[in-house]
Amino acid sequence: MDFETIRLERVGNVARIVLNRPERLNACPPNMAVEISDALSLIGDARAVLVTGEGRAFCSGADLAGTGKRALAGGAGSYKALTESYNPMILKFARLPVPVVMAVNGAAAGVGCSIALAGDFTIAGKSAYFLQAFVNIGLVPDGGASWILPRLIGKARASQMMMLGERISAEKAEDWGLIYKAVDDEVLQDEALALAERLANGPTVALGTMRQNLAKALDSDLPTALLTEAEGQWKAGDSADAAEGILAFLEKRKTQFTGK
Repeated sequence: MDFETIRLERVGNVARIVLNRPERLNACPPNMAVEISDALSLIGDARAVLVTGEGRAFCSGADLAGTGKRALAGGAGSYKALTESYNPMILKFARLPVPVVMAVNGAAAGVGCSIALAGDFTIAGKSAYFLQAFVNIGLVPDGGASWILPRLIGKARASQMMMLGERISAEKAEDWGLIYKAVDDEVLQDEALALAERLANGPTVALGTMRQNLAKALDSDLPTALLTEAEGQWKAGDSADAAEGILAFLEKRKTQFTGK
């Protein structure tokens, strides 16, 4: 499938999605969100997903400048774009059965910040930053920001990002627990790919079940989480990778997971 705003590549068992509007700092109009969703439906038998941006930025947000005076048309257009394009993309990331790594180069602003935090692991170059800039133009954070930010960094810091619109550096983001790790810019892509490959070579059924259990646990009580874990263990326990893992342990050898 040909895309206008992204690239979908395959690196071994990793599906790599590159946001590809470098001249606009990879600003994400609704059609890019739709293309990302389409790409996630086309990963085939890939066992991990890696997302990054082409050029100097990860994603500078929705393409407000590119819409011209249409941006002044009121909230109905934003509602339509969110419910029909951006929100389905975020849910698609959440429901994937394989791990997702985000490699953040440069700005991750607005909905770009939400995309950057939609995976399981976010690795950022030290020149990168995270910004909820909506307050500066009289709008509110979207793309799931009001759900994920307080869960990652607490209400006080989420309020700081959302209501004060302050840039959060990659290193501060790591210190806060907003992201997995901040690394030197020159090694960002190599480290992100190495992590994605490590995940892709792991027990895919178990990893997919883990990410679903984590998501459900954020909104459930302990008894529900315990039952969800038991059901997930049943599913993982029936996988070929579980049989291989146990056999390798008993035979004192390295595992050879196949993702099944």
